[in-house]
Amino acid sequence: MTPSQATKRVNELSKLLEYHNYQYYVLANSEMTDQDFDKLMQELIDLEKRFPDLASEDSPTQKVGGQLQKEFPTVKHKYPMLSLGNTYSEEELLDFDKRVIKLAGRSTVEYYCELKLDGVAIGLTYRNGTLVQAVTRGDGNAGDDVTPNAKTIKKIPIHLKGNGYLDKFEIRGEVIMHRSGFDNLNAQRKKDGEPVFMNPRNTTSGTLKMLDTATVAKRPLDCFLYQVMGDKLPFKSHMEALKTAEKWGLQITEHAEICKNINSVLNYIQKWEKKRNKLGYDIDGIVIKVNDFAIQQELGFTAKSPRWAIAYKYAPQSISTKLLEVTYQVGRTGAVTPVANLEPVELGGTIVKRASLHNANIMEDLDIHLDDEVYVEKGGEIIPKITGVELKSRKRNTRPVKFISRCPECNEPLVTNEADAITYCVNEWKCPAQIKGRMEHFTSRNAMNIDSLGKETLEMLYDQGIVKNIGDIYELKKEEILPLNRMAEKSANRLLEGIENSKNIPFEKVLFALGIRMVGETVAKKLALHFGSIEKIAAASVEELTALHEIGESIAKNVTQYFAQLQNKKIIDKLGVHGVKLKVDKDSLTVKKSDKLAGLNIVISGVFKNFDRSGLKKTIEENGGNLTSSITGKTDYIVAGDNMGPAKLEKAKALKIKLLNEDEFLEMIK
Repeated sequence: MTPSQATKRVNELSKLLEYHNYQYYVLANSEMTDQDFDKLMQELIDLEKRFPDLASEDSPTQKVGGQLQKEFPTVKHKYPMLSLGNTYSEEELLDFDKRVIKLAGRSTVEYYCELKLDGVAIGLTYRNGTLVQAVTRGDGNAGDDVTPNAKTIKKIPIHLKGNGYLDKFEIRGEVIMHRSGFDNLNAQRKKDGEPVFMNPRNTTSGTLKMLDTATVAKRPLDCFLYQVMGDKLPFKSHMEALKTAEKWGLQITEHAEICKNINSVLNYIQKWEKKRNKLGYDIDGIVIKVNDFAIQQELGFTAKSPRWAIAYKYAPQSISTKLLEVTYQVGRTGAVTPVANLEPVELGGTIVKRASLHNANIMEDLDIHLDDEVYVEKGGEIIPKITGVELKSRKRNTRPVKFISRCPECNEPLVTNEADAITYCVNEWKCPAQIKGRMEHFTSRNAMNIDSLGKETLEMLYDQGIVKNIGDIYELKKEEILPLNRMAEKSANRLLEGIENSKNIPFEKVLFALGIRMVGETVAKKLALHFGSIEKIAAASVEELTALHEIGESIAKNVTQYFAQLQNKKIIDKLGVHGVKLKVDKDSLTVKKSDKLAGLNIVISGVFKNFDRSGLKKTIEENGGNLTSSITGKTDYIVAGDNMGPAKLEKAKALKIKLLNEDEFLEMIK
């Protein structure tokens, strides 16, 4: 094939594939079999490899992925990505309507209402009909340029269709993952022996930040768009702008409606509160926007949010079901957690069969009996928990559930720590659940990050006597791994490569990975940075440890007890022999950006939109703040997200500690 013939064919294939992508993913109309589509895509891939000059950044092959990114550049938003004001109250919504009407000088105002998707915000910029940039929210003023990853999302067109589109504009929306796609992804990960993901929203966020676009392309991401941005837009209303964008091939938010007044808005909210579980994806409320662009312009913005929009958030859902039995889980530290096994019930779009009962004190306070009708709530829309018992329906002669006295895994007597109300199995070196739990924690993402060594693989290695502790992981040989169930040559090589790569993990993460009781990521980092090496930490006395800010006597005793045990010393020696980092690498330390939070003790609580928790922790440390895990009289601020725990909120009020929302926190470090 000559270069001119190749050019002609590449153009033909590109147009054909773009057309069928739009028909299938946006219009849900399949005009071609998957097999035929894949053949055309493969032909285009082969041609672009053979004639590299014909490969372009906006080719349909970009939806397959394949690029490896070194990093995501930070890009300043042309139009700041402001947060919306939130309310859970119809009264506050009526007040919002009154303010809008008063400021706009109208007798009534028309609203555009849409579902508040629980995903990751993104801004897409098109120039002359071609996608040129995709940027995450970030801190609202600047975000990460994730364009290569956004191009792999099937519902995001690389080229707009038709004509008449603006020369340059931005359209914002939410990247989400449907529950069915999330469930399928987790099923496959479980089958492969990999850890399952917690929820669709966090999985979406993590996927968008992956450096391998081929992996991103395989994840079931979707995108709904909800706001057109640009200079001198030729539209009179929010609805008109989005309907026009839809004609250009962009997928706008589903189920949006125009409400002529606030009463219609309230009806819309009530309707979707009943129907939201029937959606294939998660929502946490309704967004209400003034539809008329002229009125939007009149109302303008505060420093934090538009005056013409507000989000109404739904309260966590609760439902009753029957308690079948209580079982017990043993964690890596020996902590024993009671779990309620329930008659399956649908809650928040998922089937709930189990819920946490936390500890013996809570069980006693609830006074639960077998066969009780119990109330289940999804805390933060994620983790089910028992919140109460329907005493009126309790049957006669039912037995109260009493906390067990022996470990369900090794049958050793249990001990309850009165200080934290947690019951422990103290048989840490012979209890299989604790040993497996420590290995699982050690290999986890926030610790040594050996993602190829999942829970099922670790259990097989332990049950067959190949690995008895975390130190043995570094002595694994391929001939020991290959006989394991579902372990092929490629998987074995990947596992060994993951173990080898973990030797580059910085010391503060290694210290966290050891699983010392009460030593979380924050405490591990404080200890690592202060002492510099595991040798010095092991030699430190309780007095030397408690001299550090926020290292109390309980933490100090746990640290000294850990290093006093001969078994732990042997494991650490083994890690050192195999090249695991046991002292601070100066190059890996947090780079300080400012002293704006210097001397401030800050606690974070809740779920955040602009940050994940590790990102927020890093930002506090980069600006000189002292991150603390518990609220005390010495706490200066609490950065509070959605679903902050009621106990923490009550304690903050009692101690008169100022709560900062995300916008207020960002203003502090601006």
